[in-house]
Amino acid sequence: MYQVNKELIIRSGSNTVDFALLKDGKLVELHRDREDEKGFSVGDIFIAKIRKPVPGLNAAFVNVGFDKDAFLHYHDLGPNLPTLMKFTKLVTAGKLNDFTLKKFPFEPEIDKNGVITDVLSANQSVLVQIVKEPISTKGPRISSELSLAGRYLVLVPFSERVSISQKIESKQEKDRLKKMMLTIKPKGFGVIVRTVAEGKNVTELEKDLQGLMDKWILLCKRLTTAHHPSKVFGEVNRASSILRDVFNDTFTGIHIDDDELYYQTKDYLQEIAPSKVSIVKHYNNKEVPLFEKYHIERQIKTSFGKTVSMSKGAYLIIEHTEALHVIDVNSGNRSNKAQSQEDTALEVNMIAASEIARQLRLRDMGGIIVVDFIDMSNPENRKVLYDFLKEEMSDDKAKHKILPPSKFGLIQITRQRVRPEVSIKTKEENPDHNGEGEIEAPILVIDKISADLERIIKDNKSIVLNAHPFIAAYLTKGFPSARAKWFLEHKRWIKIVPRDAYTYLEYHFFDKQGNQIE
Repeated sequence: MYQVNKELIIRSGSNTVDFALLKDGKLVELHRDREDEKGFSVGDIFIAKIRKPVPGLNAAFVNVGFDKDAFLHYHDLGPNLPTLMKFTKLVTAGKLNDFTLKKFPFEPEIDKNGVITDVLSANQSVLVQIVKEPISTKGPRISSELSLAGRYLVLVPFSERVSISQKIESKQEKDRLKKMMLTIKPKGFGVIVRTVAEGKNVTELEKDLQGLMDKWILLCKRLTTAHHPSKVFGEVNRASSILRDVFNDTFTGIHIDDDELYYQTKDYLQEIAPSKVSIVKHYNNKEVPLFEKYHIERQIKTSFGKTVSMSKGAYLIIEHTEALHVIDVNSGNRSNKAQSQEDTALEVNMIAASEIARQLRLRDMGGIIVVDFIDMSNPENRKVLYDFLKEEMSDDKAKHKILPPSKFGLIQITRQRVRPEVSIKTKEENPDHNGEGEIEAPILVIDKISADLERIIKDNKSIVLNAHPFIAAYLTKGFPSARAKWFLEHKRWIKIVPRDAYTYLEYHFFDKQGNQIE
């Protein structure tokens, strides 16, 4: 059976960490974690202040320390809000030291169809969790139904419910897991069993559960001294949270260019999947950056534009409006003979379905997505396409729903988005002010490079030049090449590395150790 290559490439910058998920060398997900942001990540828990309940919206605006108030809807309060509020009040006042909930009496649940002003009032403190990061002009979306996610389990305080992932199909396995959880779960806590728990034994699940209980107790301890509003619980590091959510036994490699992240990742895998520790590799080639080595920069530049090329000449046009995303499928310069039109349409639509599933994950597109596939008159072909699209999107962690194709060939998809959409500029400014600089600009930059080289060559024995691929090609191709002329002039061979990430006018000199020469 064919083995899919699944690799996670982690690149560390001065204040950002980039995570690229590759499937057979093809980029399917891209995440960026910025250390300088105020920090409103999905899953973070804050002690917050109710600013004002709004009966018309049946929701409250809540101060979580962001410049825009967070939005808390009545349906996101959770049935045991009164118990949570009472517990929070006692813990922050220092009147409760047992955080296990074993002896903590539950209050009556709130009315499912109640009104926000019945249960919340201005200036109250409440524990909330980020369920949607701030997007565009909106503040974060929050919930007061808390959950702590582990590798196999999700711990839900102030609940007694045990639920099993719907993706576990075997009834026998579901029953086994439910029975096991009912015997080991602590009183006052509910548990959601994740898909990866399938087939796992009680020791592994107990270890995960204990880890989550430790996190809960740490959170409660922080509450006693926390300012209102402030974060009381967040992921320790992004590498662990990404791994927890995307990692499974099918991964074949994890490559990291940072010492600290490399050891953190190894430690985390040692805990959750010791047999897989060997796939974590430290990348320390100073001459070829990690994202260049795996052709990720090139894929980013070719994947995020308005037009996305696919195999056999077909392409997608992706447009964004305020209300929805529209994706148009085009066959390009394909044959249009009458007898092959239906077959061509199906072939192009299948290629497009696979690319669309990838694009939705890559850009983290959310809301309503309307796809205009090429018309197919055969209903069987429409069903084949629909089933194939569902299969291609089955790997997508975001909640989504796909409607069958309409008579016009339109397929509607709704996809949950919890983070801002990934948007990367793929067009670079014309380097020449007159707007006709395609030929002149490289010549100008060559002159600058030659002048800089002359300035630094006396003090540096070995020099490596990193430049945009066009510039690199210009310097190395032809006879005699610009590099050959440098060799004749300076009696020194200059190594040239093409860099997909660079703009046309960008270049940097490095020494043999990878240190930049100014």
